[in-house]
Amino acid sequence: MDINKILNANRVKLNMSATNKDEAINELTELLYADGAIINKQDFIHDVWLREAEGSTGFENHIAIPHGKSSAVKQTTLAIGRTRQDIPWETLDGSQVRCIILFAVRLEDQNTTHIRLLSQVASALADDEVIAQLLDESDPHKIIRLFSQYAETAPVTPT
Repeated sequence: MDINKILNANRVKLNMSATNKDEAINELTELLYADGAIINKQDFIHDVWLREAEGSTGFENHIAIPHGKSSAVKQTTLAIGRTRQDIPWETLDGSQVRCIILFAVRLEDQNTTHIRLLSQVASALADDEVIAQLLDESDPHKIIRLFSQYAETAPVTPT
């Protein structure tokens, strides 16, 4: 999957003002809305919170991967944000969160594109070097390139 087709610099914000989970989801949703990836912010946010109610999407190493499968999504995509400070989020390792990768998934993509994209991102997040760069890099284009390059070298799994 070509990450460059679903992620652009308009959907990456590396100096978020969010101080909690709610603000982080709202701030990244605003990026998606401004870039035309979603058509209704409130509906999308509602669907993200429905997913959060099923279980927290906090990963580990200060990263969270919330996602919304929603009719408000026009194009399946990602928004990536990094907060200025750690924020509370239920994570697998108990760490607070600084980097949020928000998945916006069209309903018709929830069993195909979403699964491949989630698998690709999770594989990248298993690499300590990827984590370090996500938490430190200041150039949105380099963040995109990081995922793009990882996708090119990651093992291909059957679909």
